[in-house]
Amino acid sequence: MLREAVRDITTSFGPDYFREKARKGEKTNELWNALASQGYLGVNLPAAYGGGGCGIGELAIVCEELGAQGCPLLLLIVSPAICGTILARFGTDEQQEKWLPRLASGEDRMAFAITEPDAGSNSHHISTTATRDGDIYRLNGQKYYISGVDEAEAILVVARTGVDEKTGQGRLSLFVVDKETAGLTFELIPVEITAPEKQFTLFFDNAEVPADHLIGTEGDGLRQVFHGLNPERITGAALANGLGIYALEKGAQYAKERQVWGTPIGTHQGVAHPLAEAKIEIELARLMTQKAAWLYDNDQDAGEAANMAKYAAAEAGLKALNQAIQVHGGNGMASEYNLAHLWGMTRLLRIAPVSREMILNFVSRHSLDLPRSY
Repeated sequence: MLREAVRDITTSFGPDYFREKARKGEKTNELWNALASQGYLGVNLPAAYGGGGCGIGELAIVCEELGAQGCPLLLLIVSPAICGTILARFGTDEQQEKWLPRLASGEDRMAFAITEPDAGSNSHHISTTATRDGDIYRLNGQKYYISGVDEAEAILVVARTGVDEKTGQGRLSLFVVDKETAGLTFELIPVEITAPEKQFTLFFDNAEVPADHLIGTEGDGLRQVFHGLNPERITGAALANGLGIYALEKGAQYAKERQVWGTPIGTHQGVAHPLAEAKIEIELARLMTQKAAWLYDNDQDAGEAANMAKYAAAEAGLKALNQAIQVHGGNGMASEYNLAHLWGMTRLLRIAPVSREMILNFVSRHSLDLPRSY
């Protein structure tokens, strides 16, 4: 029922709407608000704060269905999946009362800032610092490739608040930083991706953040972050799966309609088999995504499954889109067929959230018990 409801709303907008909005640099607020009005943006958030009271499995359905209708919304991965999940688990009563109803209703959006130019995937080496000064923390440093800052009301920032004396690694903490905070500035990063969400560099120059904006316990941020990063991987996988489903439907339909020498091109195994292979791989990726969501929602260790789901879905989604474009021939590049503009976003999902190489590192080390490579 959830899938059908999201599909009905999204198809009333459609891929033409998404493509034109993204190409013009405009936001897809109409679609966002239509989903929000029915409560579908906060299905994973607590019912006590206006959410659906469900889990990441349900939010993954929303993400997948948006992709399957050619309208992927990246901020669903960030705002309710990462930020909402962390706030619901570790936020104070006051923080939850302030933010969760607004995130659940879609009224507000929250960005997430962890990546830095010199830290990359090594969160232990984050250099952005937060120093306690009475009733405030002073934030200094830089964040990189932060999505949707222009649309967000606040940013969940990961900063270093100390150093572990035994390991020398940073002790991390989480802060909700209002976007209008003095000392916080941001700059657009131009990217070759057709999407309504933009990427930004953030600069913290002695930015003053109230101490009560600290999430959970100071120095416990890394554990808190991973409570949100597995949902990020799961919903990212769902989005990639949805894009794969969308591409395969377009490719198969074209292969049935397009005729060469009086025969539909789909009758030829050279066209049919690559589509069939992509279909198999998408369905396998969907199963792993569902497994990861089930494990997470049932308070079991979802790290391995979430990483595997993200890897499989990103590979399968891109393969499906590439094949759908190839089936269309030159028409695969034509705007009216609504395929090529999705390539950048689908390709991005092999890089973020979490690159395929870091997933292979995780599986090598934790699943196969091989020695660390770094």
